[in-house]
Amino acid sequence: MSSTHRRALVTGASSGIGKAFAERLAAAGSDLVVVARNLERLEELAFRVRETHGRNVEVLQADLENREQLAAVEARIRDHTDIDFLVNNAGFGHVGPFADLPLDRSQAQIDCNITALTRLAHAALQSMRPYGRGAILNVASGAAFLPTPNLAVYAATKAYVVSFTQGLHEEAKRFGVTVSVVCPGFTRTEFQERAHYDARQIPSFAWQTPEAVADEALAAVQARKVVCIPGLQNKVTMGILNFVPRSTLASFVSRVMG
Repeated sequence: MSSTHRRALVTGASSGIGKAFAERLAAAGSDLVVVARNLERLEELAFRVRETHGRNVEVLQADLENREQLAAVEARIRDHTDIDFLVNNAGFGHVGPFADLPLDRSQAQIDCNITALTRLAHAALQSMRPYGRGAILNVASGAAFLPTPNLAVYAATKAYVVSFTQGLHEEAKRFGVTVSVVCPGFTRTEFQERAHYDARQIPSFAWQTPEAVADEALAAVQARKVVCIPGLQNKVTMGILNFVPRSTLASFVSRVMG
């Protein structure tokens, strides 16, 4: 795949799906701005991309839950015209009953998964719209379609991302800007460890690699698709769940997830 984007900014680029996006985009010919909290990992990624693909890589360390650091990333997008692709990938979840978890952890999920994503999308549209070009890819989750006990806040934040993207897509397409969302299922990243989620009951066939998710998502952006559900198994699962009544969906998911 050859990229039509001059420079992409990828959040959460130090590992997992974000790292896969960065590597795929660089291989396709895009320069990068990579954003994450872990500076050492970002520097390692930047070195490898420069050496392997000869692309220009700018490293921007930021914790997107911190408003001052988030504002610096917003300014990098809004005040320059070189970024024509935003990959809003940063996000996390935390497993447990909502009432038992520290409220700060739930608020942090909202700050990162919703507030940061929304503010960066706003900055990107301000930068891209006058030039009639560009793309925004928001990373949600299959959980967006499933009210999920013990992941209630995470699933709700991802539902916001899907709805927000669908509305924004209609607004932005008139100006030549594509807005898409990818909703991965189980993907082999550090998410499960960070979320304290026991994934041992998930069968091997249900898992995807970050690279497979990135490939399908980038193809969807090129095709100007709004919603991308990567992986045949995830498409089938979402199709089956359409037949489960909304009134019983949360209890159904609770039983299935054990």
